Order: sequence, then structure tokens, then C-alpha cells
Amino acid sequence: MLRTTITGLALAAMSATGGFAETHEVRMLNRGEGGEVMVFEPAFLRVAPGDTVKFLAADRGHNAESILEMTPEGADAFKGRINEEIEVTLETDGLYGIKCLPHYAMGMVMTVAVGDVSEVPGEFLAGRIPPNAMERFVMQIEELGL
Repeated sequence: MLRTTITGLALAAMSATGGFAETHEVRMLNRGEGGEVMVFEPAFLRVAPGDTVKFLAADRGHNAESILEMTPEGADAFKGRINEEIEVTLETDGLYGIKCLPHYAMGMVMTVAVGDVSEVPGEFLAGRIPPNAMERFVMQIEELGL
């Protein structure tokens, strides 16, 4: 009886504080719903620490990987294989830049804000970023309200 009560209290506390992690699906596409080519849909996410992002190979020829210079300090980098699904659990608060390696120059990028991100780190857009990718990152950051 005591075990059941403790488990129930723990579950109630977790649900009251949003303690359950979510899984967010992102499709890797040749053409998005708005007609854009080479996209992640959605193009940006705001998630809680501990949430998982599942990248789905909806169209062939894509991967998802973190951009090292656009990954929060202390966060693990990741690199998916071409044509394969990858799931990534994001534990570290901050802003993440993600690319499809074969289509990076075409602007196939996405932004993920983990936790209470209220501004863009000064160095986030400082590296060598192809012009099409830079344009999409700027739009995504604006859409996130940063």
C-alpha cells in the first residue's frame, strides 16, 4: 500500500511540474508545405529539457546533425546517417542549430530552443554559414521570438 501511495505521489508531482518528456517529430523533406525546397518541417521548435526530437526520413537523401558551433556548451553533438531516422534527447538548455549535410548550402537547417531561451547567444550566427542557411536561421530565430 505504501509503495502504491509513493508511486502515485511521484506521478502526481511529475505531472504537476510538467515532468513528462515529450517526443517531437520533424520531417526531412525535398519540398515543404509552403513550397520551399529542402526543408525540415517544422523548421523550428521550442522544447523542454529532456524532450526528444525524432527526425523522420520522409524523403530520401537527407540527414540531421548538430552544427558544432551552434550547440550549447556541454551539450552532446549528434549526426544521423543519410536516409535514416534519428532520435535525439536534448538535455542541455540553449539554442541548437541543425543541418542536413548534403543540403546545408541550399538552406536545409532548423533551430531548436531548449528550455527558457530568451535571446540568441552572440556567437550563434558567427561561423561560416552558407547564405541560404543564414537566411533561414534568421527567419527561424524571428519566429521563435528571440
